[in-house]
Amino acid sequence: MTDRKQEIAANLAAVEERITAACAAAGRPREEVTLIVVTKTYPADDVRILSELGVRHVAENRDQDAAPKAAACSDLPLSWHFVGQLQTNKVRSVVGYADVVQSVDRARLVAALSKEAVRAGRELGCLLQVALDAGEGGRGERGGVSPDGIEELADLVAGSEGLRFDGLMTVAPLTGEYAGRQRAAFEHLMDLSTCVRRTHPAATMVSAGMSADLEQAVAAGATHVRVGTAVLGVRPRLG
Repeated sequence: MTDRKQEIAANLAAVEERITAACAAAGRPREEVTLIVVTKTYPADDVRILSELGVRHVAENRDQDAAPKAAACSDLPLSWHFVGQLQTNKVRSVVGYADVVQSVDRARLVAALSKEAVRAGRELGCLLQVALDAGEGGRGERGGVSPDGIEELADLVAGSEGLRFDGLMTVAPLTGEYAGRQRAAFEHLMDLSTCVRRTHPAATMVSAGMSADLEQAVAAGATHVRVGTAVLGVRPRLG
């Protein structure tokens, strides 16, 4: 085993222990929580190591990095999640490799995703990114639809050809009433998910929590956690 593979394996085991402990503390079965490893800024070789170690879900946030990496790893049994803010001019490329787009936050993006999914003959999973720092009808500092806009956008995704509405995603906000209150933020997301599932019962996915706050997300009920640095380490900045 190479040094890098040993490093990733050890980190992965530590994260697995954290998730298992968080599930036990919350009275949840471990299998209720799916780990998504965020591979942004890390090379395709690391993605290949992750696959060898049993990881099945990886995430990227920039198409210019993700597209060549996904192509280089196209032989691997992986589900690719796109988690970054997505411009409509990148949609065709993203639909070529992503299985789930977790950052859907506006009608224009839904229309573009639907068009390209149909063109590619694919069904694309979609999560609405919820901005808990957004005012009524606004968008968050890091993208996302305000809570009052969820119902309309969920209906639009569910009714769009080529798209599948899978649930909700959030990033713990840095400003507003939930700043520094990750557990409360994630619990609010779960309440919003409960409301959405009354109309869209299959939209059970709740993506929340990262390296620093995955325990709070699991405690609140998240079904998926997105972990990068805790698994792959801190990459040195370029330049």
